[in-house]
Amino acid sequence: MLKKYRNTLFYLGVTGGFSALIYWIINQGTLLEKKDAAVTIKASGDSWSDFIHSMLENFQDPLAILLAQIVMIILTARLFGWIFKKIGQPTVIGEIIAGIVLGPSLVGMYFPEFSAALFPAASLGNLKFLSQIGLILFMFVIGMELDMKVLKNKASEAIVISHASIIIPFAMGIGLSYFVYDQFAPVGVEFLSFSLFMGIAMSITAFPVLARIVQERGIHKTRLGAIVITCAAADDITAWCLLAVVIAIVKAGDFVGSLYVISLALVYVLAMIFIVKPFLKRIGDLYAEKENIGKPLIAIFFLILIMSSYATEVIGIHALFGAFMMGAIMPDISKFRMIFIEKIEDVAVILLLPLFFVFTGLNTQVGLINDAYLWKITGAIIAVAVIGKFIGSALAAKFVGQNWHDSLTIGALMNTRGLMELIVLNIGLELKVLTPEVFTMMVIMALVTTFMTGPALDLLNFIFKYKKESEIEEITDDDTYRVLISFGNNEKGKSLLRLAHSLTKKQKKSSVITAMHLTQSDELHSFNREEIEKESFEPIFEESNLLGANVDSLFRVTNDIESEIADVANHGDYDLLLVGLGKSIFEGTLLGKVIGFTTRIINPDRLIDKFKGKEGLFENSPFDERTRQIVAKTKKPLGILIDNDLQDANQVFVPILKSDDTILIDFVQKLIYNNHSKITVLDMNGYVKNNFVIQSAIASLLQKYPDNIEVINEKGMSVDLLQQQDLMLISLASWKTILDSDNEWLDDVPSVLIIKP
Repeated sequence: MLKKYRNTLFYLGVTGGFSALIYWIINQGTLLEKKDAAVTIKASGDSWSDFIHSMLENFQDPLAILLAQIVMIILTARLFGWIFKKIGQPTVIGEIIAGIVLGPSLVGMYFPEFSAALFPAASLGNLKFLSQIGLILFMFVIGMELDMKVLKNKASEAIVISHASIIIPFAMGIGLSYFVYDQFAPVGVEFLSFSLFMGIAMSITAFPVLARIVQERGIHKTRLGAIVITCAAADDITAWCLLAVVIAIVKAGDFVGSLYVISLALVYVLAMIFIVKPFLKRIGDLYAEKENIGKPLIAIFFLILIMSSYATEVIGIHALFGAFMMGAIMPDISKFRMIFIEKIEDVAVILLLPLFFVFTGLNTQVGLINDAYLWKITGAIIAVAVIGKFIGSALAAKFVGQNWHDSLTIGALMNTRGLMELIVLNIGLELKVLTPEVFTMMVIMALVTTFMTGPALDLLNFIFKYKKESEIEEITDDDTYRVLISFGNNEKGKSLLRLAHSLTKKQKKSSVITAMHLTQSDELHSFNREEIEKESFEPIFEESNLLGANVDSLFRVTNDIESEIADVANHGDYDLLLVGLGKSIFEGTLLGKVIGFTTRIINPDRLIDKFKGKEGLFENSPFDERTRQIVAKTKKPLGILIDNDLQDANQVFVPILKSDDTILIDFVQKLIYNNHSKITVLDMNGYVKNNFVIQSAIASLLQKYPDNIEVINEKGMSVDLLQQQDLMLISLASWKTILDSDNEWLDDVPSVLIIKP
């Protein structure tokens, strides 16, 4: 009996005994307090007032203010980023505008008390330094994303275009500064410093944004794409080196004085290239084959990153250059770079970088541009920026032999400034080379030039009626049956391929199967694009070899997967689009898309299905948001596969519930002819007997393939029959009817192919 309660007795004894000891010690301490009369306890007369006062003090604590700022900033940045992504603009544009909205230009102007409470002047220092940490991590990632192989194998025309795209806007920026220096330069700033900063601000190209646009537009594999990426990479390196020199000159006050800083900077660069880079490469070679890279090794890389940033900050060319340099000399091993990008990018881009946008927004006061003259100056800055970068790059491209369409496309892409421009402008504001008015004008210029990139490319394509090299070739054989399968993960891709093969097996010469894989633009980096493409299609090609099927591949980068799937199907002259659906209820909500964690946010529609008992295979029915988008946007025949580990389609179940189910007969015929499938047709409502079209089609199949088709007349589904099937073939309208009927047999359905005409 004692053994049974031994643990309980021990627990009560220990906790009770030591609680009594604590009580006794506190009492003895109270006696000491009275004897010494050293401590006076003042009883509060109003506990509620004390509580409220304490809570107000907690709200005003610097850490509480910083955490509240981070919450508001992330939510606002993700919301605006999502909105701009939906209208075809880079996410960074929305995040920049979110920063301006939270600053004095909107919230500060119309809700001054809220703005003062959320962003008190005393808290801005914390926000600034935390955002600088985010920038250091971000520049480290940008350095790693630069594909040095592209630069090593560069074409001569790319370098000509790149350097022309820097020197022309640089010269025009200096020319513009001559006209605005007297009126807009800060007091005490020399013309040399002001003009150099105006020049470098005009010369920047946002390599990350440009790379994403090139990938999303599907031109990264074309010669034009290679030239643009090479130009942007060379532009990025050259511009950041120039910026380091400009910062040195500004801090020294004159060119001669800056030579000391520039000399130290050269020593730093040489040390990084000839000492640090070989050391990092040696580490990379030693650990490249190991599956796991330990924390001590990662700590070494982070330590060198911080030391590199510290060195350039102390030298006087800004910590960001050190972070960029460290990223650029990272070992040329995709595994290493991906590990660090995965560890850093989400924290830097989602958590810390929006702090920089808001800090920029707090310094951007659109209200300062309050008369027509100032807006004319802003317009002049935008015009100089566009003419210098857009027209300058385009003319250089035309000079080296590009046609007008490619030349103007290069100009439009090189004119993209984005986040990189804001970094330069903030450095100028920090060094007091730019006034708040000029800073605001330049921020507006950065937004306009980045925003115009997408529309400019669309306009050029429309004017030149240009068809991208990555688009599907025109159909030359009208009798060819073309199937497009769009897959996300490998297992669903293999199931879709097996299904497509079942529809075309005996008609290989007159059919084409194309496997398409789409990836989000923010999940792909320029240096490992080919590797990711190879990994994505390798299992599909292995499966095609086992099946003896010929498969073409199509790899796309996009910000809107659903729209891209529909667009490729609609413009590729396909006869059938096959897509597969997942089984998770944790995706697809507005909140999930805004925050960016779509796999972790519960979709209410699917959650309702879960509680209604429909959380099995059919939860990804046409009623979820993603499928609704594909169904609504696709104008070609669509097959939606709800995969239950489909291996073959030998036994196929076809319920005929509506008169429109005649669309299923073509698929039945293909499965019988190509795959020798056994088809069981369930005539629940008498359409096979009474509908002339269906009756004639089924009769023809029964006459031609009597051993492959069977018609049964029942009012319900047999669970035993369903469990014997490999696939259920059903129309979209009938599938909706079945879901609404809430039949228990749905739990026993095999893989389902839903056909939408």
